[in-house]
Amino acid sequence: MSKTTTIEAGAPLLTLINVFTVEPARQEELVALLATATEKAMRHRPGFISANIHRSLDQRHVANYAQWASREAFEAMMADPEAQRHMQAVSAMAQAAPVLYEVASVHGTKA
Repeated sequence: MSKTTTIEAGAPLLTLINVFTVEPARQEELVALLATATEKAMRHRPGFISANIHRSLDQRHVANYAQWASREAFEAMMADPEAQRHMQAVSAMAQAAPVLYEVASVHGTKA
């Protein structure tokens, strides 16, 4: 079964929003590095649900909106040596500001 991003108040999952600050000339390189890390390491970890990588229009930021089944699954990924190797490569290129969240409220129009 394929898992996708779900944004629903009260959903039993953990959301990581990590905003990276990067030199504009390296934004695309960071996007590619995060996509590779997700494909090669993160998505294979137990509890991974989804990751969405966004690039800012000012070319100075990249945001990763990722979902995990639980805080425990996220912490296990953070302790994994392969995941750490990928995160070290990202840290050498950009400053990260990760914060963990739960969805509190969702608003939109009805289709």
